[in-house]
Amino acid sequence: MKIGVLTSSRADYGIYLPLLRKLKADAFFQLEIIAFGTHLSKTHGYTLSTIENDGFEKIHHIDALRNDDSQKGISISYANTILKFADFWQNNRFNLVCCLGDRFEMSAAVQASIPFGVKLAHIHGGETTLGAIDNVYRHQITLASQLHFVSTLEYKKKVKELTGSSENIYNVGALSLDNISDFQPIGKLSFLNTFQIKNEDYALVTFHPETVAVDSNIAYAKQMRAALIELTKTLNIVITMPNADTLGSVYREEIHQLKAEVPDKIVLVENFGKANYFSAMYYAKLLIGNTSSGIIEAASFHKYVINVGSRQKGRAKSGNVFDVRFDAKNIVDKTSTILKLPNFAEENVYYKIETADTIIKIIKQYD
Repeated sequence: MKIGVLTSSRADYGIYLPLLRKLKADAFFQLEIIAFGTHLSKTHGYTLSTIENDGFEKIHHIDALRNDDSQKGISISYANTILKFADFWQNNRFNLVCCLGDRFEMSAAVQASIPFGVKLAHIHGGETTLGAIDNVYRHQITLASQLHFVSTLEYKKKVKELTGSSENIYNVGALSLDNISDFQPIGKLSFLNTFQIKNEDYALVTFHPETVAVDSNIAYAKQMRAALIELTKTLNIVITMPNADTLGSVYREEIHQLKAEVPDKIVLVENFGKANYFSAMYYAKLLIGNTSSGIIEAASFHKYVINVGSRQKGRAKSGNVFDVRFDAKNIVDKTSTILKLPNFAEENVYYKIETADTIIKIIKQYD
């Protein structure tokens, strides 16, 4: 079975990885990876090299992303991606193509596939993020797909509502948590030395723009910086950099200014890679920001999360997540409260056993 996997960012690649490894090892599949989006962007760490270093044999490269995160720039990147994928789908055929999540680049690649009748399997459909236009992109991808692998029962119901059918919708849990019980972090000193992180308490921080309330992002980014400056009095701050969303550069500018102001307390990382990112989460005191990994993955590492603003509003959450407004004082006060709490010990609502194996079994039956 010839199977393609669309990956447009470091984030979805890390989620895919358990599935990719099993597809590669299974003689039933002829695996081809289709890399585009920020994978080919030097600004975002050129993570195509990560895929190549992981030893996958067939990797397609599609470069369509503009170095412009204004509203117009994002629209042009969307259009460029469709144009590039029109040629790609014309010249390449697959039995099934996997797509994941809700990025605008992913939506563009999928929309271009529709006239070619490409069979799509969508992972992480049905979710809701009211503070991001990704909500629209995700539902577009769902409507174009024939197979659906969702992460909770609630999202299965949502996909059924969107498609008007209960067929080919499977609640498999979050793929990134596949075999999480077997995870062993990189040795602490080795990990810290690699990224020049002090052997002291730190918060793991990731902020992305709110792409619905676009005009508020300048104010939000300044509140982020003000909060993090205050938190450096008690914690080191390890920041993973924003992705290629509308006005992501606004947050990057504030983060670099923060680094210049308190260089000894701030570490900036463009791309951890999955093993290092999970290790960073494992050793962190808590997570702060508005990234989906805080919502989906942190509970499995028994970490509390301060979820800031509305970007992730609507997602199912475990009991480790605390929502706050984009306000420096709220963020600082909530951090102080969380640092006094006992370790989080409840279940992760996104976890199910053997997610990758379940997906592969269903794909084989579908073929």
